[in-house]
Amino acid sequence: MMYTLGHDFVPPGIHAGGLRYHADAPLVCQLYHDGLIEAKAYPQTTVFEAAIQFSRTEGIIPAPESAHAVRAAIDEAIACKEEGKEKTILFNLSGHGYLDLQAYADYLEGKLVDYEYPEEKIKEALSRLPAI
Repeated sequence: MMYTLGHDFVPPGIHAGGLRYHADAPLVCQLYHDGLIEAKAYPQTTVFEAAIQFSRTEGIIPAPESAHAVRAAIDEAIACKEEGKEKTILFNLSGHGYLDLQAYADYLEGKLVDYEYPEEKIKEALSRLPAI
């Protein structure tokens, strides 16, 4: 099982999009399909907001790809605090953001905007996939 938009799909060049791969890894897809994990999408400005908070707290500049996990961990911690629950929250910091410093500068200067990929473009990409 693999969730994909096809090999010819080219997403927009937003900064928090990371590698802009057209699909998720088969193992991740299977875990999602089996209901063992959930998927969350965040706008790039909230991703960079979390990355800045993490950087100021931990002294590490996360790559935008990792900053998605940082955002999710922060949101989970806030939810636990609001519900009065204690949980261990684990996330993967898979890379530094040194090659993304211009994106951080753009965020801090207010130049990054959130972008919602049009649903019709997703449907178009899916329509080109072979029926298996």
